[in-house]
Amino acid sequence: MRQTLRAKIIATCDAKITQKGEGVGLSFYAFFANRNDDPETLMEAAEWWIKTHQLDHFEKAVKVREMVVKGM
Repeated sequence: MRQTLRAKIIATCDAKITQKGEGVGLSFYAFFANRNDDPETLMEAAEWWIKTHQLDHFEKAVKVREMVVKGM
């Protein structure tokens, strides 16, 4: 996963956790604007989320953050 996407995922997870607490869930769509302005990065995130790790549609932000930090 490219470094810019890793940083975006970590920042988004941190913001959601700060706003709503450690129990907050999110999907990979949370890392993107409502319009598809970066399809290549969206597909990279989707592949990591769905194909590589077989995560559910919504996962806890703390889990996703930990996975990205550890390089999973």
